[in-house]
Amino acid sequence: MKVLFADSFYWIALLDPSDQWHQRVKNFNRNLKSVQFVTTDEVLSEFLNFFSGYNSTMRLGAIRRVRDMLQGHNVQVVPQNRERFITGLDLYEQRPDKEYSLTDCISMQVMKAMGITEVLTHDRHFAQEGFIILFL
Repeated sequence: MKVLFADSFYWIALLDPSDQWHQRVKNFNRNLKSVQFVTTDEVLSEFLNFFSGYNSTMRLGAIRRVRDMLQGHNVQVVPQNRERFITGLDLYEQRPDKEYSLTDCISMQVMKAMGITEVLTHDRHFAQEGFIILFL
């Protein structure tokens, strides 16, 4: 089974019909077969933060999506913990020349630890760390 890391970009584009990537992400999903998604609590926090300024319908949709991911079988949500925070912080500190967010650093460290090479994002920061971004 193919394992893909899902960044907040992916979850946002999938839910928000006004997102410029929405249709492209939906089309991409139609071709996915036997995929295990991996994401993190930090990514889900970023996803929910994105929708905090939206109307109640979109906010409730985001909440439902997160609850479904937490209960679903095809999305592994890696929980927050101090060790992951520190490894993300270490990468953040090691890349002062980059504009990586701490959430991205934590995601990259999780991907490295799990041997995941492909990420559902268009964020070129992941490519700078040697990962394959699936939306260019």
